[in-house]
Amino acid sequence: MLSRVADSIYWMARYVERADHLARFIDVTREFALDVPTARDQWLPLISVTGDEKLFFERYTTADETSVLQFLTIDEEYPNSILRSLSDARENARSVRETIASEMWEQLNDFYHWFNREIRVGMLLRAPSEFYRTIMQQCMLFHGITDATMSRGLGWHFANLGRQLERSDKISRLLDVKYFTLLPSVEAVNSPLDDLQWSSLLRSVSGFEMYRKRYQELDVRHVVDFLVLDRMFPRSIQYCLFEAERSLHAITGCPIGAFSCRAEQLLGRLCADLSYTEINTIIEGGLHEFVDDLQAQLNLVTEAVFERFFDTAPTPQPKHELNQPPADLLPAQQHQDQNA
Repeated sequence: MLSRVADSIYWMARYVERADHLARFIDVTREFALDVPTARDQWLPLISVTGDEKLFFERYTTADETSVLQFLTIDEEYPNSILRSLSDARENARSVRETIASEMWEQLNDFYHWFNREIRVGMLLRAPSEFYRTIMQQCMLFHGITDATMSRGLGWHFANLGRQLERSDKISRLLDVKYFTLLPSVEAVNSPLDDLQWSSLLRSVSGFEMYRKRYQELDVRHVVDFLVLDRMFPRSIQYCLFEAERSLHAITGCPIGAFSCRAEQLLGRLCADLSYTEINTIIEGGLHEFVDDLQAQLNLVTEAVFERFFDTAPTPQPKHELNQPPADLLPAQQHQDQNA
C-alpha cells in the first residue's frame, strides 16, 4: 500500500472520530449547564481541554455558549472544528475511493452534505441536542459501515489505528472536562458529586447501560475505572489502545510483544503500563495529572506513526529501530525480501 493512500485512510478515520467526540464534548457540557445553571461557567474549560485556548481568544472575546459553539462546530478557520473535520474526512475519502468500499464514501458524503444543509437552515440554533446527537449517530454509522464492508487488510488496519488513537485521546479529554473542572485539586477528589452529572458523562460515550450492568451505583472511582481501564468496553482508553496496538502490529507484521519501530515500542510500553495500573493509583495521583501524562504519550505515539509510515522525507535510521522495512511493502512481501 502506498504511503499516500495509507495516510488518507488513517486521517479519514481520525477526522470522523474527532467530529464525533467534539459533538460529545459539547453535548455533555450543555447537559451540565442545563442541569446545574448555578455552577461556574463550563464553556471556557471546554476550550481549554481542546488545547486551542490561544487560538480561540485570537478570534473571540468571551468564552460563552454562543462563541464556543460557533468555534467548535462551524468555524471554517478553526482546523479542528466539526465542519473542518468532516470536510477533511470527506476529502481524504474522496482521494482513496478506489481503495475503500463505495458504501463508506456514500455515507460520509451524505453526512457532509446533511451537516452543511442543516447548518444553513438553522438546526444548530433550533434543536442543538438533536443536532449533536445526530452527528454522533452518523459517525458511528460510518465506522459501522467501515467494519462491515472493508476487508481486514492494511487499509482497514490503518483506519482502525487512526480511529482508536483518536478515540483514546478524546475519551481522556472528555473525562478531564468533567472531572478536572469540578475537582481542580487532588485534595478535592473525595468531594460528593452529583450522580446525574456522571450519568450524563457515561451517556455521552454511549456507556451508561454497560456501566450499570457492571456496577450497581454511580461512584467516581468506578466511572474512572470503567472509562480508563476496562478491557471489554469499546470506548475505554485501555481497550482503544490495545486495539490500536493490534492494528499497528498487523500493519508491520511484527508480533505483539516485540517491536520493529519506535511507534510499536512507545505504544507497547503505554499498553503495558495501563495493564499494571490500578484505579487507586490514578485517583491518588490525580486524574488530571494522569490524563496530561497520557496525552503526552499519545502525542509521541502519533508522531512516531507519522514518521514511520507517512513522512516521505528521508531520515536517518534510528538506532532503536530493528529490521525496519519500507512503508509501502505488505507484511508478506517483507518476509519474502528477508528470506531472499
